[in-house]
Amino acid sequence: MPSLGEAYDRRHWRDRDPYRLAAGALLFLTGAVGLVSAIALVVTPLSGVVGDGSLVALKRQAGGLAGLAVPVMLLGIAVVLPSSRRERLGALTGAVVAGVGVRLFWHAYPARWTRTANPMAFETMMLYFLGIAVALWFVFRALATFTARNNPGGTVTLSVKRHGGTETVELSREKYEHYRNTIRGDGGSDEAVIRDLLGDDE
Repeated sequence: MPSLGEAYDRRHWRDRDPYRLAAGALLFLTGAVGLVSAIALVVTPLSGVVGDGSLVALKRQAGGLAGLAVPVMLLGIAVVLPSSRRERLGALTGAVVAGVGVRLFWHAYPARWTRTANPMAFETMMLYFLGIAVALWFVFRALATFTARNNPGGTVTLSVKRHGGTETVELSREKYEHYRNTIRGDGGSDEAVIRDLLGDDE
């Protein structure tokens, strides 16, 4: 069993996988570049050298690019944050749903967008914003969890490994300091502290 002192040492960033951090940063930067490029397609001379230069074609290209850029950025944030697997999968699910919405936009615009016999604008926008809402929810959840863990005046959430499993315990800052000092300097037993934390009378 790993030392409980390790479990109490909140090294959220120092122990992060550098490849995961790099992947998250790359996703975020890719999305940011895509968003800036989408704006540039419409408002700069770059629009004259991309596609056929028509307003409809530019709106289609810019809309698709910006639509993909936003969920990619959110996914990058979820990967960079010290989030749980569930939060990362939730953000990925939202990004995929938003991506399907972008695909529908690419198919529907402009022939089946608005003021047509069979418009798809409403369904497309609802699907896209549903995906964005799901991704945002899990990103905010990961951010809130990370902030709470690092709030000196709030609570501390600990993941305690025991008997091959992991249990999550939430306690006040004062109790956290007490248990940490017990383990590190007061001669306390790791197993005794674990039992106290988990309310185990064994």
